[in-house]
Amino acid sequence: MVVEISLPDWLSAETLPTHIESIEDRMRFVIALSRRNFENATGGPFAAAVFEEATGKLVAAGVNRVMPCHCSSAHAEVTTLSFAQKRLGTHDLGGTGMPAHQIVVNWRPCTMCMGAVIWSGATSLVIAGSDDSVERITGFDEGPMPHDWQGELEKRGIRVTDNVLYDEAVAVFHAFAASGAVVYNGRGGGAKTSG
Repeated sequence: MVVEISLPDWLSAETLPTHIESIEDRMRFVIALSRRNFENATGGPFAAAVFEEATGKLVAAGVNRVMPCHCSSAHAEVTTLSFAQKRLGTHDLGGTGMPAHQIVVNWRPCTMCMGAVIWSGATSLVIAGSDDSVERITGFDEGPMPHDWQGELEKRGIRVTDNVLYDEAVAVFHAFAASGAVVYNGRGGGAKTSG
């Protein structure tokens, strides 16, 4: 048996930039992918990208693929980190001789993705926001997070930069909610967003 998580056709065919210099431009790129993902009905409104932190070299970009791939762990962070590790031929993005790698995500990680970030070897996480907007606007259940989750990442050598293009990211969640797309949650199956 083989488990396969693939990029949507529109992203596979996309000519991606080789480098993105500023943190804001990296986030703008990720937010655009999150919007395209739900607008093309190829997954939830979440995207991520892994960069060489110092140079801005794009290593991998990915989006949420839970429903299309029938895989509850195919969140944007897990998918993108997996593609980055495959591309670089290592399970440890922070291994000896590796440049510092940064993961940029259009919102704070859920419970599962926090673990994925820790175990990936990434040395920094950049997020658009970290409040309850995703849950409140869309109805997604992001799971229980430690009260000081950012401190827990910092203790493990992962710097966190929060509130990068917050309003732009929240606008995508509002558009997703208004679309009536399915919100999937464990044990809850899927339900249409209320808008």
